[in-house]
Amino acid sequence: MKNQTMITEVFLLGFPNLDRFRIVIFSQILGIYLLTLFANILIIVLVIVSKILHSPMYFFLTQMSISDMLLTTNIVPRMLSIIYNKGNFMSLKCCIFQLYLFGASAASECFLLTVMSYDRYLAICFPLHYNSIMDSTLCLKLIVLSWILGLSLMLITSITICNLQFCGSDHIDHFFCDVAPLLELSCSDTLVVQIETLLLCAPILIIPFTIVMVSYIYIVLTILKIPSITGRQKAFSTCSSHLAVVSIYYGTLICTYTVPPKGKSATFSKILCLFYTVVTPILNPIIYTLRNKDIKEAVMKHCKIQESYGSN
Repeated sequence: MKNQTMITEVFLLGFPNLDRFRIVIFSQILGIYLLTLFANILIIVLVIVSKILHSPMYFFLTQMSISDMLLTTNIVPRMLSIIYNKGNFMSLKCCIFQLYLFGASAASECFLLTVMSYDRYLAICFPLHYNSIMDSTLCLKLIVLSWILGLSLMLITSITICNLQFCGSDHIDHFFCDVAPLLELSCSDTLVVQIETLLLCAPILIIPFTIVMVSYIYIVLTILKIPSITGRQKAFSTCSSHLAVVSIYYGTLICTYTVPPKGKSATFSKILCLFYTVVTPILNPIIYTLRNKDIKEAVMKHCKIQESYGSN
């Protein structure tokens, strides 16, 4: 240990074999990133200015948009630099901080998706009591709790990683500082971090996902009891967008962080990470916009208002 040089910065390899496709992929990821920011900001603005969107479900949706923008902004700008420059250096402290922000935003989104499933459960299974239960106070408490849990739980792993020593190679075969490739650079015993990461899967992934699934089991059973086909279709349409987002988001995260590293290649891990750091944040607003009648009505209403102002 005494003869090894400690690492103060790391070199992110990104995608070293892009060659002539580098500029094309750079342009595509940049376009998706800008579209992600625009779509999520649009949702936030619509919820703020449109009275028909002043409900708990859309308030939770704005928090999802904030989480998506935080996650993708934490990863994509530096990823673009890595792609353009065929790799990029980052200080070890910034690397660990990037890992923390990524984990905190991803964990907060898991809790927000759970809260949204509970909201849909109350709205469909207890419609007469929904307004009295899901009032503004409970709504705010659930939002604050989701962010606090996400920000605090990821501190556990981040603080433990800060106490490790890193030496030897400074190359990370990834496009951001994920926990597994970062631990490969450590010359300390990483067993504690690996155990912490595995244990944190329970409160961040397994328990929220179980709550979501149980909620939707009750939702489906309640919908099937509705006598009219129109009523069943209307009830299911209110939660279909959320169910689609849950399936995509949890499915990718579970495949990434519950499958042992030896069971998948570095390229496969990068593709999975690319999916939920670049693709998922743009899929969420698209799914909610295309599948949600209220949001489409709000967009059309404000487009008409802008046209009337333009004509005057």
